[in-house]
Amino acid sequence: MERMQKKAYAKINPVLDVLRRREDGYHELRMIMQTVNIYDTLELVKSESGIRLTCDTGLLPCDDGNIVYRAARLMQETFSLKEGIEIHLTKKIPMAAGMAGGSADAAATLHGMNELFDLKLTTEKLCELGVKLGADVPYCIMGGTMLAEGIGEKLTALPPMPECRLVVAKPDFDVSTKYVYENLHANSLKEHPDVDGMIAAIRANDLEAVATCMENVLETVTVRKYPQISELKNLMCNMGALNALMSGSGPSVFGLFTDEKAAEDCATEIRKNGLASQVFVTNFCKPE
Repeated sequence: MERMQKKAYAKINPVLDVLRRREDGYHELRMIMQTVNIYDTLELVKSESGIRLTCDTGLLPCDDGNIVYRAARLMQETFSLKEGIEIHLTKKIPMAAGMAGGSADAAATLHGMNELFDLKLTTEKLCELGVKLGADVPYCIMGGTMLAEGIGEKLTALPPMPECRLVVAKPDFDVSTKYVYENLHANSLKEHPDVDGMIAAIRANDLEAVATCMENVLETVTVRKYPQISELKNLMCNMGALNALMSGSGPSVFGLFTDEKAAEDCATEIRKNGLASQVFVTNFCKPE
């Protein structure tokens, strides 16, 4: 095999809790990670030597400032690959959005090079490599519905989410993850999301209970600084969403809908109101 195409799927967090700030500066998390059917595309082609990365947007670096490049280099160095790799990245996942776009791209690179170079690595081994690139990468390697703990690297598979339609909207501004966590004051939080309730709702395949348990403790920081996030949530709920929530450290917001037309109408209204230019009507999925 000389070339292949891989899809890199985005994620959202139906519930996200931060238990504490650890002595090493990382935060102890407990959250649900869920793949959604929004994806970047990577074209991987064997070459004579080295790494060449190109991208359809000028907003990303194409050197080791890009996690795709670092993932390719990790594979080359770890397995002493003699041949090179050319990768073209086509972006669709919103950037700096709390949807793990970069981690998904890194995971797709690891998967793709594993197949292209016939390395026969297990998922477990790919995850061991992935965590060296970022805490979300092991999840993106596996995908689906997962409980994530620790800094996000301890993963427990759950049954699939109940079926529904999703509206996902990325406002036209970026949020610094570093800023959000630095301003969280995790050790003094008085209230925490009901992660166990969310797990029970997923196991019961109860969409309304899932919606009831949706909560993201990071909103306590982000919404104060960016009131547009609240506007998006309110609009989604007013347009028929069972509930709406910010994903990750934001600023993307998603709403759960049982009605296709209501979801499409909501997406149209978001664009019309100028609350977001990147708006998707999609669904939960398990990566191919």
